[in-house]
Amino acid sequence: MKSEILHILRNQPGYVSGQELCRQFGVSRTAVWKAINQLKEEGYEIEAVTNKGYRIVACPDVISAEEVKSLLDTCWAGQEIAYYSLIDSTNNKAKKLAEEGAAHGTLVIADEQNGGRGRRGRSWETPPKSSIAMTLIVRPDLPPEKASMLTLVMGMAVASACRSLLDLPAGIKWPNDVVLDGKKICGILTEMSAEMDGIHYLVIGTGINVNMNEFPEQIRQTATSLSLEAGHPVNRAEVICRCMKYFEQYYETFMERQDLSALQEAYNGMLVNMDREVRVLEPGNTYSGISRGINDRGELLVEKEDHTVERVFAGEVSVRGIYGYV
Repeated sequence: MKSEILHILRNQPGYVSGQELCRQFGVSRTAVWKAINQLKEEGYEIEAVTNKGYRIVACPDVISAEEVKSLLDTCWAGQEIAYYSLIDSTNNKAKKLAEEGAAHGTLVIADEQNGGRGRRGRSWETPPKSSIAMTLIVRPDLPPEKASMLTLVMGMAVASACRSLLDLPAGIKWPNDVVLDGKKICGILTEMSAEMDGIHYLVIGTGINVNMNEFPEQIRQTATSLSLEAGHPVNRAEVICRCMKYFEQYYETFMERQDLSALQEAYNGMLVNMDREVRVLEPGNTYSGISRGINDRGELLVEKEDHTVERVFAGEVSVRGIYGYV
């Protein structure tokens, strides 16, 4: 009931009477009063005026299930939420929940993560109350070899969320790093449970630097945060909800053709490597060329000096700018 009360207080101008809340939820005034007090204890500033009702004054930067649900505008993405104040890895928890039958669209959120992972086994730190660590469970009717394309879909969703919510020029460094001003704000790791002929589930883990003001020395030159780029603190729950909204939209478009053909132009429009010289680092093989965007399978097309075009698949390959990270 708390998330529904938050939604009503946010979206109805002026005061909302306690009697109206009782009527909507079919509960006593005491039950409403208890829910309001619980919200106050969690940091919400709610004004109560006799004969007028309740009015929300300010919201804390929390990413609880109630807070996220009160802001969510989706049909299925994030409609079921599992929230944890501290967890080792949202991907690990999401896989466990998926094995137990969690529904398509279930979202795992953690305020602090101490065992997060990135690509190729790298660690991804999520300090408390400053970042987003979330993992979305999806169950697509899709051949396993097409699953990796959904990682690119999530990258598009995060970049679009940053652009629309904060008016920041977020871009994508192929395949799915979201960057601002040439520095990384987001990493995405997708894991799969599948058989030869079908996918049981995918978990798409997304870590976003939101209100971090400093970084470890080893990544200081290549990492930034939304608050540093925007110049003010950013509401994490709003970022989560905007990401879910765009992911749901892009996912539905992707599933219509089961490839990226309908999203290719939009993705390439966000690609910071587009038409720029890049270095492709493969095990035992490094070469340079001009990035020509992705094809409908999400492979990066790199035109070499002899005008041949290589298709680069996002496995153990790294693509970087000639003079640095992008």
